[in-house]
Amino acid sequence: MTAKITVEELATDLVAILDRVEHKGERITIVRDGQSIADLVPRGCPPGITARELVERVGNLALPGEGFADDLEAIQANQGVADVPEWPC
Repeated sequence: MTAKITVEELATDLVAILDRVEHKGERITIVRDGQSIADLVPRGCPPGITARELVERVGNLALPGEGFADDLEAIQANQGVADVPEWPC
């Protein structure tokens, strides 16, 4: 999970926050006036998310209903190949 801090917290404790990112691998979102304005991530971060982040995002989703697999196969059969750009860190 990404921690959120305010611009004021960043200004007050910059060195400690950078240490968290560098040494603990934390991802931190900077917030100003309630809006996310930037993310601090470790340099060379791997693509994707951690298993813990996946579980947090998925939560308690219900299982798909009958015919879900058939619907997916029909969709896949009727679409072209996507042009997928590289994912940013």
